[in-house]
Amino acid sequence: MYGMGGMWDRGLARALSLGPGTLGRHRSLGHSAYDVVIVGAGIVGLASGRQLVLRHPSLKFAILEKEKVIASHQSGHNSGVIHSGIYYTPGSLKARLCVRGAALLYNYCDRKAIPFRQCGKLIVAVENQEVPRLQELYKRGLLNNVPGLRVIGPKEIKEKEPYCRGVMALDSPYTGIVNYKQVSQAYMDDFRDSGGSLVTDFEVSNIEMVKEAPAGSGHGMDYPVVIRSTKGEDVYCKYVVTCAGLFSDRLSQVSGCSPEPRIVPFRGDYLVLKQEKCYLVNGNIYPVPNPRFPFLGVHFTPRMDGSVWLGPNAVLAFKREGYRLCDFNAKDFTEAVTYSGLRKLVLKNFTFGMAEMYRACFLSAQVKELQKFVPELSVHDILRGPSGVRAQALDKDGNLVDDFVFDGGSGEIANRILHVRNAPSPAATSSLAIAEVISAEVEERFGF
Repeated sequence: MYGMGGMWDRGLARALSLGPGTLGRHRSLGHSAYDVVIVGAGIVGLASGRQLVLRHPSLKFAILEKEKVIASHQSGHNSGVIHSGIYYTPGSLKARLCVRGAALLYNYCDRKAIPFRQCGKLIVAVENQEVPRLQELYKRGLLNNVPGLRVIGPKEIKEKEPYCRGVMALDSPYTGIVNYKQVSQAYMDDFRDSGGSLVTDFEVSNIEMVKEAPAGSGHGMDYPVVIRSTKGEDVYCKYVVTCAGLFSDRLSQVSGCSPEPRIVPFRGDYLVLKQEKCYLVNGNIYPVPNPRFPFLGVHFTPRMDGSVWLGPNAVLAFKREGYRLCDFNAKDFTEAVTYSGLRKLVLKNFTFGMAEMYRACFLSAQVKELQKFVPELSVHDILRGPSGVRAQALDKDGNLVDDFVFDGGSGEIANRILHVRNAPSPAATSSLAIAEVISAEVEERFGF
């Protein structure tokens, strides 16, 4: 397993330089032999499938998805922001992918006539003690080549956001919003139009090497990997790429990968401004990040449908795909609370965690945080909104895994499988750039 060094950087450099049968009781799907299969039809899997089929039109590709529709989880439960790349360590892969990904995404939306708005973002310091951190963010943004970034004072804050208060802000006009479900659908359309196949309602239970040629398949051992579903269906292929999001750690273990980094699910609950109060917010309003805390904090986010979301908080989800407070899965919960990484994270951030839980339970506490930026806001102006679940990768020491991780595993199958173990926020913004890196890594590993 590796992350930032070595093959990642070689993969990035290369990416940026390149513009059926029956086995036992299992029943086969029609035309179920492919050169490459991507597991997971979230935005990263879809973008990667699209990139691969465009680069290699002579090969047969398929995407397998356990839900009945694509982009059902993280890709369809996010804020919809197109990030500009301000926050990330200069020179890091995360920073480079975000800046390049945003540029590629804007261009893609233009070409595909996908609606978006470059409504901008203010990162607002509401107290003087936040100003040094804001100035440091400005330096980071400049080093990351974020377009149009500038520091503004209270007067210009009021010009851009009349109801927002602050002593200083970073103005990022390049930040935008889009409906990522529409983006995901466009990626899927490109994939299919180029000859790719989508198989939904296919939950992977195992991936293994074929031990003998399937009877009546007609392809012998040309497709030596079999992907089995929980419903007894088989798909055969030569190579596999997994982009499994909230289940990336579990799926990677089928090929002998380490269970770490472990995915710990954090639920983020949003509030929604009542329609008659949406005039309070023009663009994105974000806090200055506090480096002592692991998550960003609540913010104001306009949506493409005209609504405004407030939040989210960050609390442990008791189910990996649990979008409601009462959602519970014994295996998911037990794995999370018994993991040393989560316990250490909680101990390091106990006060922050308790405050997040309190705000999750009491609406007035959440509104109090938001009033630091928009004092006119009241508890009567908001409604409880949707929730999302973030697949947060944690190491055993309680550190958030902040960059992208590839893995293959061990044994014979490791030469035919690539696991995308971690694709953290802003993966939606960076999706086309991430797809370039994944495609380059696939080509290097599998010799395309």
